[in-house]
Amino acid sequence: MLTSARNRFEGKVSRVISGAINDEVVIALPTGEEIVATITKESTAKLGIAEGRDVIALVKASFVVLLADADDYLFSTRNVFTGTVSEVRNGQVATEVDIETASGLALTSTITVVSAERMKLAKGSRVSAAVKASQVILAVKK
Repeated sequence: MLTSARNRFEGKVSRVISGAINDEVVIALPTGEEIVATITKESTAKLGIAEGRDVIALVKASFVVLLADADDYLFSTRNVFTGTVSEVRNGQVATEVDIETASGLALTSTITVVSAERMKLAKGSRVSAAVKASQVILAVKK
C-alpha cells in the first residue's frame, strides 16, 4: 500500500471497546507498544475490525505533537510514545523529526522550525510524541 502518511504501524487488534457512535480500537504493535484509534462504528463493521485482526495504523507526521517534558504531565491523548531523537531535518518553514522508542518503534513528526528551535531538538534529545486516537487511520487487507 502506497500512502503519503509518514507513520505506518502494522499490528494486531487486541481490544475493541464499543461506543454509541465510535469504537476505540487498541492495536498491539510488534515492539510491545500499543496504539489506540477511535473510528466510527460503521468503519469498524466495514473493515471487519475485531480482536486478532491484522491492521495497519497510519498517522500523518503533522499529527504527531512533540513534547519535551511529558513526564511532568498527564494528557488526554491516548497515544504518547517517549524516545530519543534519531534525526532532525530542517527546512525553511518546517522541521522533520525522527524519534525512536527504547523498544524500536520509529515515528516521524513535522513541526515548525520555530518550535524545533524553541525545544532545542537535536539528535539524542529525549522527547515524547503524542497522537490523538481520532487521528489514527486504520487500514486492512481485503
